Amino acid sequence: MNQILSIEEHNKETIKKEKKQKKEKNNPKVETQTIVKFFAIVIIIFGACLIGTGAYSMYQQSKISSVYAKPIINVGEPIETELTVKVEHTKQLSKFVYYWNNEEQVETPCEGSKTFEQIITIPTGTNTLNVIVTDINGQESKYQKTFTIEGDIKIDFTVEGNNLKIETTGKEELSYLTYRWDEGEEVKVDINDVGIEQKIEIPKGLHTLTVIVVDKNNKSETRTQEVNGVTKPKVDVTTDGANNFIIHATDEQGLSKIEFIINEDEKYMLNLDGRKELEYPYPLHDGENRLEIRVYNVNDIRETSKVLVNK
Repeated sequence: MNQILSIEEHNKETIKKEKKQKKEKNNPKVETQTIVKFFAIVIIIFGACLIGTGAYSMYQQSKISSVYAKPIINVGEPIETELTVKVEHTKQLSKFVYYWNNEEQVETPCEGSKTFEQIITIPTGTNTLNVIVTDINGQESKYQKTFTIEGDIKIDFTVEGNNLKIETTGKEELSYLTYRWDEGEEVKVDINDVGIEQKIEIPKGLHTLTVIVVDKNNKSETRTQEVNGVTKPKVDVTTDGANNFIIHATDEQGLSKIEFIINEDEKYMLNLDGRKELEYPYPLHDGENRLEIRVYNVNDIRETSKVLVNK
């Protein structure tokens, strides 16, 4: 009898467990919790991957930015005739270069420092300052600005054809000026006035002109300028009798192009690509032929010739 009761109780427990398992299996709340946990784990893993990828990308970008970073140039406001240039950088600096206008460059080594400071004297008149800073990786930063300082003596240069005009004025009477090309002999010009205009011939090629002006109080002003002496191309127009124009053009440095206009309505252009000489025939029209020739050299200097021929 006891055995029968034991078996029945065991069967009841087994049936009870099966019902509980079936109930849990069919419970949607349990399934939802499982799905939520699964997706939560997936999102956490995905987020960790994104953070890792972003951090690595930022690290690589910072490395690239560091390599290609450029020096920072800060130029203070002028104090009387001086200004201070400060340079800062994350890398060691190699050299500091400055020059006014097209004059000779002044170079200073930075001795591997990450900061540098230079005091620069501003010349009188209107002048353009150029600064170039280079770091140990070869990265450059450039700065350019024009400054105007009114002095007691003013010197201006103007190119007129093959000549250079020197114009100088002073607050006081000027005594004289001297000029020289490169390291050649100085030429002195007496002034004894508050101003003067002096024309000098420009030698061919690239040369450095130095002008010094002195007033009656022995105050002086110096200006140096690079000048490239060039000549105009030569052009000559003839005919071969009654059939053609013959255009002759030459230039020592080379010809760039030639333009010619016939009777103000026919216009032509030839590219000459630096050749030093040209001979070009062109047919004459019946009646009046008014020809204008414009020849340009490689320095963009132009020479013009006009002819009138009747056929």
